[in-house]
Amino acid sequence: MTEGANQKTTAEEAVEVALEVNGTVTKVLVPSRWLLSDVLRHRLGLTATHVGCEQGVCGACTVLIDGVPTRSCLLFAKAAEGLAITTLEGVLDDPALQALQEAFHRHHALQCGFCTPGMLLTALAMVRQQVPAEPETIREYLSGNLCRCTGYQYIVEAVAEVLQAVDRGDPAGSPALP
Repeated sequence: MTEGANQKTTAEEAVEVALEVNGTVTKVLVPSRWLLSDVLRHRLGLTATHVGCEQGVCGACTVLIDGVPTRSCLLFAKAAEGLAITTLEGVLDDPALQALQEAFHRHHALQCGFCTPGMLLTALAMVRQQVPAEPETIREYLSGNLCRCTGYQYIVEAVAEVLQAVDRGDPAGSPALP
């Protein structure tokens, strides 16, 4: 195959993808095989979306799609068109996220930090859904996010603290939610 033919094949494999990420629609040209996690990290520079197992098991690549925690390593970028994608960078000013971050800090719920963005986004979805602050329920929701450092107990305690504050309507424990 000649060099020119090889370039043509590569160009044919590229697709334009229009993604709504953190409230902004962006068009990018990427290879058709690229996953959403690839586009977020390598084209848009949103590196809080970590890539761990690349099989959807670890949850490090978790983003919110239409408010639902979703593994971005299992979704082709093209398939995400028309969906509202939220990364950790898109919710840094969210009072509920800030309450979760503070609770994670108070409870020593993170160590190396690799799983933390996925954990926080999953926990944020729980807060927004006003999930009951029961340890078993929290563990079930977080079961798709693996952490090799903490043993989960402190993570569960941190999330429970924020969920309890939301349930009480306590603005000191959890700032007003959107």
